[in-house]
Amino acid sequence: MTQSLSLELAHFIERTTWSDIPAHVRHEAHRALVNYFAVSLAGCSDPDVAKAATLFARFNAGGAAHIIGRAEVMDMLNAASLNAMSANVFDYDDTHIPTILHPTAPVAAALFALAETQPVSGEQLLLAFVLGVEVECRIAMAISPEHYRRGWHITSTCGVFGAAAAIGKVLGLDAGQLVGAFGNASAQASGLVETLGSAAKSMGVGNAARNGLLSALLAQDGFVGPDQPLEGERGFLKVFGEQPRFDEVSVGLGERWALMANTYKPYPCGVVLNPVIQACLELARDRTWGLDDIQRIELTGHPLLRQRTDRPDIRFGRQSQVSAQHAVAVSLATGMAGLAEFSDAAVSDQRLRGLYERVHFVDDADYSVESAQVRITFNSGSVLTRTVDVSLGSLDAPLSDHFLEDKLRDLSDYGRSGCEPQPLIDALWALEQATDAGALMRLASL
Repeated sequence: MTQSLSLELAHFIERTTWSDIPAHVRHEAHRALVNYFAVSLAGCSDPDVAKAATLFARFNAGGAAHIIGRAEVMDMLNAASLNAMSANVFDYDDTHIPTILHPTAPVAAALFALAETQPVSGEQLLLAFVLGVEVECRIAMAISPEHYRRGWHITSTCGVFGAAAAIGKVLGLDAGQLVGAFGNASAQASGLVETLGSAAKSMGVGNAARNGLLSALLAQDGFVGPDQPLEGERGFLKVFGEQPRFDEVSVGLGERWALMANTYKPYPCGVVLNPVIQACLELARDRTWGLDDIQRIELTGHPLLRQRTDRPDIRFGRQSQVSAQHAVAVSLATGMAGLAEFSDAAVSDQRLRGLYERVHFVDDADYSVESAQVRITFNSGSVLTRTVDVSLGSLDAPLSDHFLEDKLRDLSDYGRSGCEPQPLIDALWALEQATDAGALMRLASL
């Protein structure tokens, strides 16, 4: 272990310039932001987001930070939290492989909130975004998979460091101040996997954005934490990890980039359900059988599939987004897997619920989280099987730029945001040349 790990990471953030970022990483940053605004526009009118916005307004300190898809204008801390919540609330946001961290929401929400309160160019924001994602994902890699397995919600716990790093970069903090921002972030890192399927899960992601922003602002004013917030004997990595791999944080900085291990979802569910849904949609295509003909549905996949999605006793749409039982039933029954298929109404459909008990899991560690097999046994004794080795949206089958643009258009309509999608899409692809990055928020709000 390098004793100055936190400082080494801080020095990397301080010295890295836009010219150091390869062209393919720059492009991926744009793609991540297109997806971010898409999922935020979908979540903007969610009832739980609306409840949070109403409550936050009571504590609004004033300011000019907009809420994506909404009319409210708030201070940047509240805006950062709400926008991160909107991006995460439908489990439709991006996913870093293999940590299963959703990297964009905490970092982008914090950055755009700041960009509405001080001059920030598109290039500045993009550079800070790339670095923030790098920080949170490297920290996550150092403690994965044990961290998530122990019940920590990795987007919330590690996302706060990414947001702090990104904001620190825009503020021009030096390496010492950045270590201070990491220390402040370490005091606010929290989030539990137990919250999956509830609004509290997205509150943790909102806190990561808000508290990361706060951590950097405090460090700018000389409010700092410990000298070794990451690697210290009681620092984040040792407390939140079992046998942390410190090299994951420091080795290859500036050579391999976390954004290139980022993926985008074609379906609004936990990422481990993507291959299952794809297989079910393929099986449902041109089907000649009925749901009552099914005796047993067997899902073979990575153990994480069962651990995170074996949820037959769900009651709400939000819970269905992490329920294999519902994902299988609705995909087979309707041949679709959009947000409407994971709503409260879909969960209350007794025809679908009748299939839940017929779903069974087979753990196979040889499967990646991006692969699965669905095997249907019918009352007649016949069997249909579909194996997905590489699911749509995975690293080996990435969504196209055009797909992400259509996702933004579709989700803007779904969220009833009133936002005009095309000007926002055009501005996102042109962000590198923009002199005012905060202008995008005005395009994305009412």
